[in-house]
Amino acid sequence: MKDSLIIVSGGMDSVTMLYEYRERIGLALTFDYGSNHADREISCAILHCRRLGIRHIIIPLDFMHSYFKSSLLEGADAIPEGHYSEENMLSTVVPFRNGIMLAIAAGIAETNGLSNVMIANHGGDHAIYPDCREEFISAMSEATEKGTYEGIKVWAPYTNISKTDIALHGKALGIDYSETWSCYKGGDVHCGRCGTCVERREALAAAGIDDTTEYLDLL
Repeated sequence: MKDSLIIVSGGMDSVTMLYEYRERIGLALTFDYGSNHADREISCAILHCRRLGIRHIIIPLDFMHSYFKSSLLEGADAIPEGHYSEENMLSTVVPFRNGIMLAIAAGIAETNGLSNVMIANHGGDHAIYPDCREEFISAMSEATEKGTYEGIKVWAPYTNISKTDIALHGKALGIDYSETWSCYKGGDVHCGRCGTCVERREALAAAGIDDTTEYLDLL
């Protein structure tokens, strides 16, 4: 039964969720908020939605680039290097990004007769991003359920699992992760040193997946 809308960025997590729950997904949304890596991520989202035959909408959120402060919006040189556990990664927070996206997605889901909005936040996000934490997801789900006639719910099945767990799901599904994008700097290839690149490398290695990603630091 096609009862769900998914927010898909084109990264590892949302692409894995797209494949894992494809039988329930009636519509995919990608938001373009002007991030450094938007073009690379969006091209991956388009690729996978087309491959699976899932209707896909890209929604521009230009105002976020104009009025929000985050290193994700300020060019490649603004992106810090290092692991997500480090304090400098706080600069990559885009204030209330998931709240804005979920609110829009809930309205589009109701308009299209879908009862769930799916988002691929995971356990590794929680320390850095407040709008990825379980309590936030629960609060947003309560708000969307009460704020829509059809009682739209937020469904985040990866909330309490790790990036490695997600990679293991993808391995079982046969996903080629070279067709996903993670690097916050954008560019032609992954930098290999920013938080998302480090996390990507660690997760693929831990899952026993041959990492065919091109990394700048290995070229």
